[in-house]
Amino acid sequence: MVSIIIPAHNEERALPRLLDALQGADGYPSEIVVVANGCSDRTADIARDHEVTVIETPVPSKIRALALGDQHATAFPRIYIDGDVVLGADDARALCDALTGRIQASGPTRHVPMDGVSAPVRWYYDVWQRLDGVRTELYGRGVIAVSEQGHARIRDWPETMSDDLHLAMSFAPEERTVVPGARVTIRPPKTYADLLRRRVRAMTGNTRMSAARGAPPVRGAGATPGALARMAMAEPRLLPGVVVFVATAAVSKLLGRRAARRGDTTWLRDESSRR
Repeated sequence: MVSIIIPAHNEERALPRLLDALQGADGYPSEIVVVANGCSDRTADIARDHEVTVIETPVPSKIRALALGDQHATAFPRIYIDGDVVLGADDARALCDALTGRIQASGPTRHVPMDGVSAPVRWYYDVWQRLDGVRTELYGRGVIAVSEQGHARIRDWPETMSDDLHLAMSFAPEERTVVPGARVTIRPPKTYADLLRRRVRAMTGNTRMSAARGAPPVRGAGATPGALARMAMAEPRLLPGVVVFVATAAVSKLLGRRAARRGDTTWLRDESSRR
């Protein structure tokens, strides 16, 4: 038995895909807990239709939803899944099977379909997905599985906007793994404006987390000028992507730091990927 916790804020369009995949014909024996937080749509009703445990809270906070789901979960390992991604039962099983020996946390490989996505967004992801940290770290996957021992590292659930970064950085490189036999589908933003909203939110959260007492140190993604230059030289077709990536990083970092200084915790949500 595995406990699967899904924080979901107004995910009536995306949540059915995830629950259908987890409960497929070869479903992995699991306890699924959906925490509908601050919802004004049918998220909770849809989860009940799938006969899973549903917890409702009026507080629209992902980190608090994770903590609330944790309080109701009863089994280990535990998998935390964003409500807008898709992970199958076999993928969940593979993540749990990888939690052996020193490995306390695992994540799936990414599948990022680019149908209907604007050119600047495609260029950005062409570069982003090639970065060393993006390929090997557990953040930006919408899914993380932890053993009971690994759970002891994260169970305090400190207030943060960068929950996936906090979880990923809680484990040393030798304690975590990306599982080739598990795959998560992540829908990217359709437009560049939506991509920028995502990145500003991430930079705001990262800035706040870096200033928080007791937060784990952050390992970089490897997006150094030298690494980006080598990437463009090795594959000249990536040059537009490098330009878009650098510009996006600069703007989102500036706006994210400005929001953090103001104490702005607005969750800049991308709706285009949910359509």
